[in-house]
Amino acid sequence: MKINREWHEKHRMPEKATFEQRVKWHLEHQKNCQCRTIPAKLTEEMKAKGMI
Repeated sequence: MKINREWHEKHRMPEKATFEQRVKWHLEHQKNCQCRTIPAKLTEEMKAKGMI
């Protein structure tokens, strides 16, 4: 999997990120970098809240 190092350097995950911040970061990450998928636990939480 290819990492977009420039994107990662400019878009750090906030410390103690809220659920909403985590979702936003991971969705933007998915658009800009394919180094990994959204974590399964977060995906489950998103499904439970009807976000996907």
